[in-house]
Amino acid sequence: MSTTALRVSPPGGVARVLAGVRDDGRPLSLSDHLDLYGPLETGRALIGLVDESGLCGRGGGGFPAGQKLRAVAAQRGTPVVVVNAAEGEPGSGKDKALLRSTPHLVLDGAAAAAAALGARQVIVAVGRDARAERAVLVEALAERRDRLRWRLAPVAEGFVAGEETALLASLAGRPAKPAVKPPYPFERGVDGAPTLVQNAETLAHMALIARYGPHWFRSLGSTREPGTTLVTLSGAVARPGVYEIELGTPLSHLVAQAGGPTEPSRAFLVGGYFGGWTTDEHIRLTRANGLGPGVVVAMPASTCGVRETARVARYLAGESVGQCGPCTFGLDALAGGLERVAGGRADDRGRLERWTGQISGRGACRHPDGATRFVQTALDVFRDEVGLHLRRGRCGATDRGVLAA
Repeated sequence: MSTTALRVSPPGGVARVLAGVRDDGRPLSLSDHLDLYGPLETGRALIGLVDESGLCGRGGGGFPAGQKLRAVAAQRGTPVVVVNAAEGEPGSGKDKALLRSTPHLVLDGAAAAAAALGARQVIVAVGRDARAERAVLVEALAERRDRLRWRLAPVAEGFVAGEETALLASLAGRPAKPAVKPPYPFERGVDGAPTLVQNAETLAHMALIARYGPHWFRSLGSTREPGTTLVTLSGAVARPGVYEIELGTPLSHLVAQAGGPTEPSRAFLVGGYFGGWTTDEHIRLTRANGLGPGVVVAMPASTCGVRETARVARYLAGESVGQCGPCTFGLDALAGGLERVAGGRADDRGRLERWTGQISGRGACRHPDGATRFVQTALDVFRDEVGLHLRRGRCGATDRGVLAA
């Protein structure tokens, strides 16, 4: 696709999917959206454009978006497109920010995907408690004039509920539990039809690729990980919030963009609760380095990382849907071991190391894998603090509840 015939120039700089964010927080109307981004290009050529762009999913899994489109296109039957905006990660706010500010960009991505696949129905799945986002979407959908059947669906909320098979179960009125694969959603999803389940941010990028082409998309980022991504930054920074960054941006640059630190950081959580802890403020924010769903937390030096980790481990154990042993019993054991260490009641470090190895890779979904990675990196990064807890019962830092759970 050539960009020479475009009636509107693409947004300059790093702000692409957030280019339309207003200072007053009002969402872009359809006319304002088209004035900013120009008309949407649709057609089956989108699959090739997305392939060439190198766009990968921004929901955490990082699966190539073009491959996902091709997998659905290869099936028989009329497919369905599902916008996954459930956003169950407690520290994430990027998808909700997109829906509140630039809803038509997400809807454009879904419409472009539907046109490429020959789908007639698009379901926008939003958490039941996301009332503000649903209100914006109701108005945005009322502005659109196309032949698609749009459905706005409130779905179950929770850490595991955003997994694509759990999301489909919720849409069908069943408990939001991950299903054993195969079949995969691209084979049999909504009402047995081939189904594309795609994260809201991924679709927003797809809408821009449809307009401006893959070479424009690749002009930022790296050869291996092109484009920009949204990051929800919280903790010890002056201006916590959602930021759009070029993939490969050093963590220190993101902190500077957010007004700098409010106090020294003990460590950084990169990738949310399925990510890991690091003390390297110069680490580059990439999928390969565990960025996942784009959640970064700057842990203040005055906060106890051991107790924070134990509290979140208990939360993750509670988020298990109880359908496999490694998750149901393994995560409960991990949380209990961490609680004993944090309270100085028992040196369970050896057992925690052994349990993480036994649990990882054995669940029905990736929930136990992510939880064990979170715990393993904490035991390494907070090694000195763990020693203090075992000797004194605490390390001297405060319990502030920096991590949402």
